[in-house]
Amino acid sequence: MFRSLIRFRFVLLWLCITLIRFAHADLISDLQSTDISFTVPGDAGYSNASAAFNLRFTFKPAAIAYPRTTQDVSNLIKLGAKYNMHVAARSGGHSYIANGLGGKDGALVIDMSNINHVLVDPSTQIATIGPGARLGDVALALNDNGRAMPHGTCPYVGVGGHSGHGGYGLTSRQWGLMLDTIQSLEAVLADGSIVNASNTENPDLFWALRGASSSFAIVTSIRAITFPAPPSATTFSLKWDLNTTTASDSLSSFQSYALTSPNLPAELGPELVLHPGTAPGRIIFQLLGVWYGPASQFDSLSSTLMSALNLEPNNATYKLITEGTYIQSVEALGGLGSLNTTGVKEGSNTFYAKSLVLPPLDAGSGGQIVPLDDSAIMNFMEFLGNEGFNASTTWFVDVELYGGLSSAINAVSLDATAFSHRNALFTMQFYTSAKGGLPPFPDSGFELLDGMVRTIVRNSPADLQFGAYPNYIDDRLLSWQNLYFGSHYPKLHQLKKVYDPRNVFMFPTSIQE
Repeated sequence: MFRSLIRFRFVLLWLCITLIRFAHADLISDLQSTDISFTVPGDAGYSNASAAFNLRFTFKPAAIAYPRTTQDVSNLIKLGAKYNMHVAARSGGHSYIANGLGGKDGALVIDMSNINHVLVDPSTQIATIGPGARLGDVALALNDNGRAMPHGTCPYVGVGGHSGHGGYGLTSRQWGLMLDTIQSLEAVLADGSIVNASNTENPDLFWALRGASSSFAIVTSIRAITFPAPPSATTFSLKWDLNTTTASDSLSSFQSYALTSPNLPAELGPELVLHPGTAPGRIIFQLLGVWYGPASQFDSLSSTLMSALNLEPNNATYKLITEGTYIQSVEALGGLGSLNTTGVKEGSNTFYAKSLVLPPLDAGSGGQIVPLDDSAIMNFMEFLGNEGFNASTTWFVDVELYGGLSSAINAVSLDATAFSHRNALFTMQFYTSAKGGLPPFPDSGFELLDGMVRTIVRNSPADLQFGAYPNYIDDRLLSWQNLYFGSHYPKLHQLKKVYDPRNVFMFPTSIQE
């Protein structure tokens, strides 16, 4: 009987493999009958096309197709459904956990890189943008029209994923997140139907596509408001080599200033970046950002910032302040020397990232208490200064200022979009890479970031409602449904049943039907 069971299982496995091979052959045949270019395993270009940005992941899609029109996208989704395949859109391919490759083997990947238009209506200044456009190219195209919009700093990130789940940048305190600029969307649903979504047309879908986009449809065109490009931009970067006590005091002081100061202008986009120190018990403490107001006001603002940090600029080990145009600041922050990504291959990395969204606590009577108390900050800095110094991976921590009294991010009501973090003071990104950026990624890297987050969470008030940022996606995160989507997850779950009942758009962190 035991041998019979083994024989049965072997036959069943053989049948499954045979059916998969036949289905794969049929898929290829169907793709060949279209005028859509594609690549499949065994093709000369497949290896490069299927490589993830994060080399921790080596997923093998069944096929990668490159549509040029919305109808192409519709036809591809129908093909995926025909063969019971999960379908994933890839805009820029920057998902930290390779969700753009489906998050597992066997997906049909729809690469949106050919749908990359950026057009600005001269009468309304509304931009129409294809999801495959990269942030660097979008910034250049908008700047040619004297316009700009909020977005992140990496030139290679695709607009589709970035705007579909948040879209934070250093202009976000004055302009909001990228998803907040969206006026309407063209999208293709799981059944291949092409729809428009806005506040007046398919409003539930429009709500879901601004915060959880990849779970509901493939967006093929974005209409978004733009803003006049600031006439000047002053970029600044200062670094100090601090002991853990001084670093703790500086973060605590900056936090109090950010939460309570009425003089923190929306035109200021600052963040703190923490790096390994020069010796055990030390931290490189960096103030980085842009002032988008008049350059003549920067000296006064700089003095205020130094006071808020309790630091002296003359003690900085590195100091660079550059006055220039808005587009020059975008290029400088991009770090590549150019914003034009056309024909330029991006490098890869082998890394792990986590995030924390930190809202202030309600103190009653309209008052607020800082989210990071002194115990959490001190334990965190001591961990960075000691365990961080001895780490076998390279790392940094971003402390991004979302909030403050003048923040446009937090001026949007919680339920206006599916994005669930509208009362945050800070979002923290924890990022660590394998030495040299190449695999394998060591277990100690996971342990390092887990330790960083743990020192904050375990030393914070029990009633502090932490969140996590969906664009800093974490494949090891427990309770991700609540941390990424908060109170919106139940509604998203119900809408998934309406718009994707067969889970066509399914990946490890997708909304589950």
